Formats: sequence, structure tokens, C-alpha cells
Amino acid sequence: MTLAMTLGMTIGVKRALWMMAGELVGVAIVAILSAVGVAALLLNYPTAFSAFKIIGGCYLGVIGLQMWLSRGKMAFKADMQNQKQASRLVLATQGFMTAISNPKGWAFFVALLPPFLSAKEPLFEQLLLLVSIILLLEFICLLIYAAGGLTLRSILMKGANIRLMNRIAGSLILGVGFWLAVG
Repeated sequence: MTLAMTLGMTIGVKRALWMMAGELVGVAIVAILSAVGVAALLLNYPTAFSAFKIIGGCYLGVIGLQMWLSRGKMAFKADMQNQKQASRLVLATQGFMTAISNPKGWAFFVALLPPFLSAKEPLFEQLLLLVSIILLLEFICLLIYAAGGLTLRSILMKGANIRLMNRIAGSLILGVGFWLAVG
């Protein structure tokens, strides 16, 4: 959601739709893999799950530090006119990689999906319904965040507000990364 808001601010909602498309593909893959076996794998091998959490926490830590230092792809830049536009493929890939590399997403689906699946019903129909609902809700939330980012752009694109927002967001992401890695 942070990526959607950031892209809404920096490139607009329409261009952010390419990132959203990639993210939705990634979310669908994570949800399906979680439902058909990754849940059992992670639950049977807690060490692998812990390693996944630590790696994910370190990844978030790096992103948070980059934002705090006003560097990196997610940093807001005051000079938006001179920035090179990311291609549609780059945006879609960024969304896809964000979705599949998010350990919280995996953990969420590992915990959420298995209880909603019944061995008495065909798996394909159950997955189709559950994943469709998940993707619809994800898309709506991504749109809300991107539109909110576009709305906030006028406030945040003034002088020191950009650096302050980067530091606040970076600090929050660092905190979540630390919590994820050690929690």
C-alpha cells in the first residue's frame, strides 16, 4: 500500500495501475501457493519460516533506511519534472516483486486460507472464489492509497515536507522490519 501511495504521488494513479497489475499477479500466486502447500511447508518447518521472516525484516529495514536518507526508488523527489519515467514493465515488475517478496503476505495467506478450504469441496472452485475476493479487495485498497497519494502530493511536495514524510515513513518501515526480524 505504501508503494501504491508513493507512486500515486510521484507518477499518478493511471501510471500506477501498471504496478498494481504486477502486484495483483504476485498476490494471486502467493495466495494460491499458500493454499495448496506452502502453508503445510512453513508450518512443518518453522526454522524456514523464521529465516523467511528475518530476511523480510532486513529487506524492509533497507527500504526504510533508504527512505530515511531520501534515497531509493520509494523516496519522494522534489524535482519530479526531470525524473525519467519508469516503463510499464518496470512498474509491473516492481509490483510483482513487492507482492511475492513480502513475508507478511505469505504469513497472512498461510494463516488465512487453509481454514477456508474444505477437503469435501473441489479445490479449484474454492481457490477461484477466495482468490477473486482477495484480488478485488487488494485492487480497491491499492486504488484508494494511490488516489490518496495523489491528493497528498500538493502538501508533501513543498520544501521540507518531502524530507519529513520520507523520514516518518522510513522510520515506520524500519520499525516494522525490526519487529518482523526479531518478533
